[in-house]
Amino acid sequence: MNSRANRHPLGGSILKSASLIGTLALLLLCAAADAGASMDARDYPGAAWSPYFVGAAIGVLCWLTFYFSDERIGASSFYAQIAGFLGKVLTPRHTATLAYFKEKPPSVSWEFVFVVAVIIGGALGALTGGEFANEWLPPLWVARFDDSIALRAMVAFAGGMLMAFGARLAGGCTSGHGISGTLQLNLGSWISVICFFIGGVAVAIPLFKW
Repeated sequence: MNSRANRHPLGGSILKSASLIGTLALLLLCAAADAGASMDARDYPGAAWSPYFVGAAIGVLCWLTFYFSDERIGASSFYAQIAGFLGKVLTPRHTATLAYFKEKPPSVSWEFVFVVAVIIGGALGALTGGEFANEWLPPLWVARFDDSIALRAMVAFAGGMLMAFGARLAGGCTSGHGISGTLQLNLGSWISVICFFIGGVAVAIPLFKW
């Protein structure tokens, strides 16, 4: 049993009980919805995997993660760990002086393994669902910006840098805040998710409409 559960044994028991009850209830609801619609995850008209099924499965995964490991789902720490590994190779002295890495030395942590598993799982899902696309540019991008791979790469890199900076500044990403935080009814996470959508709309409209 971890230290958090030791400090709050009653709270830990309540959380575990609620997680199990919620998991069973959600699975029953999903089964009932699928039965009523006469479809399953592989028969959904559109994407190969039903977004309702996948969304419910992510919620169940989050509950089980809290239950078994007392850890939240998150991905942004992965990038910090990668930066730490690179720093130890390229500039070990400078990396050793950084306050963040003094407190959290680069390591193959839970979040690191989680992101690697997400990448592998996504690839397996695309392959088994028949939606693996061997293409460098999505059709929407080509229709709006032509077929320059270099432009796409530069925009993707810049956007990724901004997203990573924002996630570290906010103390979490769309997984940490959008899934784990909102599931716990954390006010800061709900505010972050609202800002995620506002930022996405503010960028998407001028990028693809104007």
